[in-house]
Amino acid sequence: MQWLDLLQWPAFAASLWAAWLVAAKREHARNIGFWIFLASNVLWIAWGVHTRAYALVALQVGLAILNVRGLKNTEEQQQG
Repeated sequence: MQWLDLLQWPAFAASLWAAWLVAAKREHARNIGFWIFLASNVLWIAWGVHTRAYALVALQVGLAILNVRGLKNTEEQQQG
């Protein structure tokens, strides 16, 4: 087993942790959740390229775009 095969487990954990935080009532926790989602997107993309799961890679790129949108909206709400 290559070390890249193991990326699916931290990607999985980061995705669950991020989902938990994004559902939080505190804005700061939600903001952190979006950043963790972005990290999980990177991990899933790396794993997907390694395993040639290109539909997963495309999904993660799309989700990363949505996460950036969510992060931007959260920051705008925090500013005013």
